[in-house]
Amino acid sequence: MEHLSPHDGNSSSVNTELLSPTGYTVLAVIMGVLSVTGIILNLLVIVVTVKHRQLRQPLSYALVNLAICDLGCAVFGGVPTTVTSAMGYFSLGRVGCVLEGFAVAFFGIASLCTIGVISVERYMVVCYPMGAVLFQTRHAVAGVVLSWVWSFVWNTPPLFGWGSYELEGVKTSCAPNWSSRDVGNMSYIIIYFSLCFAVPFSIITVSYLRLLWTLRKVSDVNAGSTNRVEVQVACMIVVMVLAFLVTWLPYASMALAVIMDSSLHIDPIIATIPVYLAKSSTVYNPIIYIFMNRQFRGYAVSTVLCGWNPWASDQQMSEDETTVASLNKSQRVSPKQSLNE
Repeated sequence: MEHLSPHDGNSSSVNTELLSPTGYTVLAVIMGVLSVTGIILNLLVIVVTVKHRQLRQPLSYALVNLAICDLGCAVFGGVPTTVTSAMGYFSLGRVGCVLEGFAVAFFGIASLCTIGVISVERYMVVCYPMGAVLFQTRHAVAGVVLSWVWSFVWNTPPLFGWGSYELEGVKTSCAPNWSSRDVGNMSYIIIYFSLCFAVPFSIITVSYLRLLWTLRKVSDVNAGSTNRVEVQVACMIVVMVLAFLVTWLPYASMALAVIMDSSLHIDPIIATIPVYLAKSSTVYNPIIYIFMNRQFRGYAVSTVLCGWNPWASDQQMSEDETTVASLNKSQRVSPKQSLNE
C-alpha cells in the first residue's frame, strides 16, 4: 500500500520537522481519548433510545441520527487519525486518504444538518405550540433523510474530479482540499462552505434567536412566574450555540481565509487545532443535546448500572413515563413544558 510519509516527494508530502515524535504521540492520545469517549457516549445514546419505548418521540429520531453521525465521525475519522498520529505520518495511502476524508466530511455535514433539524423542532414546538403545523414523526424522518441526502450530494463531487480530499494540518488526517488554487477546486470549496456550513449555521442561529425572543415574551406575560425555567432554558440554548461555534467556526473560518487570500500561510500545527476542535463535537453533542435531558439521563444511568438509578425513585421514573406518553399523543405543549423535559 502506498504510504503518505514525511519522506514522500508528492504534493501530499510533509516536512520531517513538522512535529516531534512526542508531539505526534500527544496528538494521538488526545484524539484517542476523544474517539473512545465519543464512541461510548453515542453508542449509549442509541442503545438507550432503542431499548426504552418511552423515549421514542419525534425529536428522538433527530437525536439518534445525531448520535449515528457522531459515531461515524469517531470510528472513521477519530480512530484512523489516532493511529496515523501515533505513527507520525499518514500510513493509509492515497485511497485511504480519500475514503477517510469523504467519511469524516459525510458524517460531519450530516451531523451539522441534524443539529439544524433539532433547532427547527425546538423552534416549532416552542414558538407555535398550538399552530396548524406541528412537528410530528414524519417531519423528523424527513429532516433526517434530508440531512443524509444533502451531505451525500455535496461530499461526492471530489470523488469524481470536482474538488479533492487531501492531507491537512500535521498531515495525519484528510479533508476537503482547502488550500488548492485550482479554479475547479476553489469553486467547489466556496459552494461547499456556503451550502454545508453557512446554511445550517443560519438555520440554527435564526431558530434559537426566535426561540429566545418567544421565551422573553412568555416571561413578560407571566410576570416572572417562569423566570427560573426560562433562565435554565436560555442557558442550555447558549451552551448549544457556543458549542457549535467553538467546534466548527474555527475550522470553517480557517478554510475560508485560505480560499480568500492565496498568500496566507497557516502553520500546520496551528491548522491542526481547528481540526481537533471539529472532531471533538462527537463528544460534546451527546452531552449537550441528550444528557442534559433529565428523563434520558435517568434511563441512561439505569442502563449503565443494570437497572439501578441512585438519583431517581421509582415514582419519579413512573411520572416521567406518564409525561412522555402524554407528549407522544399530542405535541401541543407550552414553551415551558417543551423545554423543561
